[in-house]
Amino acid sequence: MGYCLKILEKDKFETLDLNGNQIEGKLPRSLSNCRDLELIDVGNNQMADSFPSWLGVLPQLQVLVLRSNQFNGTIRDNKGDNHSRNHFSCLQILDLSSNNFSGYLPTGWFNELKAMMTDVNDEGQVIGHQTNLPNGFYRDIVTVTFKGFGLTFSKILTTFKVIDFSNNSFYGPVPESIGRLVSLHGLNMSHNNFTGEIPSDFGNLSQLESLELSWNRISGKIPKELASLTSLEWLNLSYNNLSGRIPHGNQFLTFSNSSLKGNGGLCGLPLSKQCGSPGSNAVAPPESNSLWQDKLGIILLFAFVGLGFGVGFALSCMLRLFCHQEG
Repeated sequence: MGYCLKILEKDKFETLDLNGNQIEGKLPRSLSNCRDLELIDVGNNQMADSFPSWLGVLPQLQVLVLRSNQFNGTIRDNKGDNHSRNHFSCLQILDLSSNNFSGYLPTGWFNELKAMMTDVNDEGQVIGHQTNLPNGFYRDIVTVTFKGFGLTFSKILTTFKVIDFSNNSFYGPVPESIGRLVSLHGLNMSHNNFTGEIPSDFGNLSQLESLELSWNRISGKIPKELASLTSLEWLNLSYNNLSGRIPHGNQFLTFSNSSLKGNGGLCGLPLSKQCGSPGSNAVAPPESNSLWQDKLGIILLFAFVGLGFGVGFALSCMLRLFCHQEG
């Protein structure tokens, strides 16, 4: 790989796609000299390294795929770093899935992802490069997990934004700052050790189509703000510690039971457990004062009727006994 990087230092490369080989070792820091790089895909190799935060200085980097390697350690916050200005500012696809990353996700780190904060609704352009090939244009190709499936995109649009942190050992709360990434289409944080609650700020992700938070230790209620995400087509919150009533309306009417199973405290559709049933953790609404007054009146009525019947029965028995003695 060293020879390849010597060539990269001399020429203006825009794409580095080494996916699906048997490359070992670390990412050479000389890659930070390749200022025109737009795509780095070293997924499905045997690389062991820490998170390459130094790649954040690349001004054109839009796609970073490290999936299915042996990367490890934490993602540190770049606050106070002299090189943190516009760090990963053009990044639109970040795939760190199936590695050995761990630790807290720093809240401030997501504030650097400026390209994911731009709310755009146009179709975008295809990421690619002019070449000497017969068709004159090379299109970058990348495979990501989206809506529960591994999809290969032969046309990567500049408007398509995805983050995949699944199958690692991240822990701590899910950062609220992710809610600022309003142009995000897919977020996968499944199979980690996240705790705390789902941030209500996720209700700002108006373009989100796929949300995966399954197999964590997330607790609390499902924010009602998620019901406002009308673009959400795929949701998986299964196997957490969620509780309370499931939000009703919009896209939540289309999700299956499997997307929410494994949360013993949840109730309401699409689950079979209805709120108010035993073990649902749902509190029945308090009864009004007028209802209690009605109940009390009925109780007293039966008490007086019963009392009157008892006295009458006793007097009848005494009268029969007296008559029998006289006779």
